[in-house]
Amino acid sequence: MSTTEKPGSQVISPRGSDTAAGGAPRATRLQAVRGMNDVLPDEAPLWQRVEDAARTVFAQYGYRNLRVPVVEATALFVRGIGDATDIVEKEMYTFADRLNGDSLTLRPEATAGIVRAAIEHSLTYERPQRVWTMGPMFRHERPQKGRYRQFHQLDAEALGFEGPDVDAEQIMMLARLWKALGLADVSLKINSIGDADDRLRHRALLIEHFERHRDVLDADAERRLHANPLRLLDSKHPPMQEAIRLAPRLIDRIGAPARAHFEGLTAALDAAGIAYEVDARLVRGLDYYNRTVFEWVTGALGAQGAIAGGGRYDGLAALLGGKPMPACGYACGIERLVLLLREQGGTAHDAPLAYVAHAGDAAARMALAVAESLRDRGHAVVVHAGGGSLKSQMKRADASGAAVALIIGDDEVAAGTVTLKPLRVAAPQSAVAVADVAARAASYAA
Repeated sequence: MSTTEKPGSQVISPRGSDTAAGGAPRATRLQAVRGMNDVLPDEAPLWQRVEDAARTVFAQYGYRNLRVPVVEATALFVRGIGDATDIVEKEMYTFADRLNGDSLTLRPEATAGIVRAAIEHSLTYERPQRVWTMGPMFRHERPQKGRYRQFHQLDAEALGFEGPDVDAEQIMMLARLWKALGLADVSLKINSIGDADDRLRHRALLIEHFERHRDVLDADAERRLHANPLRLLDSKHPPMQEAIRLAPRLIDRIGAPARAHFEGLTAALDAAGIAYEVDARLVRGLDYYNRTVFEWVTGALGAQGAIAGGGRYDGLAALLGGKPMPACGYACGIERLVLLLREQGGTAHDAPLAYVAHAGDAAARMALAVAESLRDRGHAVVVHAGGGSLKSQMKRADASGAAVALIIGDDEVAAGTVTLKPLRVAAPQSAVAVADVAARAASYAA
């Protein structure tokens, strides 16, 4: 995704005169909504690299694709995420349906929609389900490096699984994804926020603690102090950091069931050889979490260091009107991963194997036939279109990134051959029989 922010409003003035040639009014030039950016063809290969690696990892762990709508009833997110969260209070794109007045919202995250779909279609009636999705999410926040108003996530959810083994499985999935992408400088933080009773008891301790430090609370913390005091632990407000450090730790007070669950998680991670830090201040920004919470972070992105996070949400299905259902899941920001790959020198390309240049009607017909025969063998081929001299076509061939150029003119048509010119290595061009083109071209592939 392009990280260049476009200043100003959505509509900008045209350059020069406000009339086109001949005196006709010049149409105003439009640009993307701020924080909702285009992914240009030169940038897309890194995105595809992330998406392809994720699909492979999801399949390796038995997760199946589930696709949910981009637009949902607003109540889904208010009930599921929590009305005292930043997302619901300040960041959702909510609007009234002009046909019937229903309140609708562009999804700010995928988990609530997936659980809604599981309830609506009885997905876990016969057995638990492992599912994944990917796509755009929407939050109205200040655009900054790696954070946009339309952003994209990979999302995996395990529905109906009770034990810590599936928590560990999802952390291991992400570790495998980092390995597949070649990412370095990535570390894991984990915590337990216990069960509802544990948090209720801890709530009073947090309120009492932060009441004593009220002079350092910012406006958000003041608003949340009695509504959602656990979220104060996630504040980045500098004057609050010492008070946060001194705050009572929930993990020290969780009950026996949550304690056993957390110990099962750490034992599984130890057995898998996955290093982690227990961060007692780690909480998630959504109200539906319980017990396990985790985050993968990197120092390469500075303050925006989290690239994936998740945990358990055993109570969410009941909040949304379904039967109680244990569950665990995570989300991973695609923009963050692309940015991290770029920061670490990652590359990807989608260059074709061959670019076919041709001159003459018969050569043009032969070019199409040769290209189709290569595509039948699974190769990517670009056939020149739009006319032009062979010299100009060869410039296009070189710019395409193709490994070879295939040149067809009257002589090649008469001989039933193709002139093959390597473009990325120092090697002479040669005449190749049509039947042998695929093998010879492939020998020059990177």
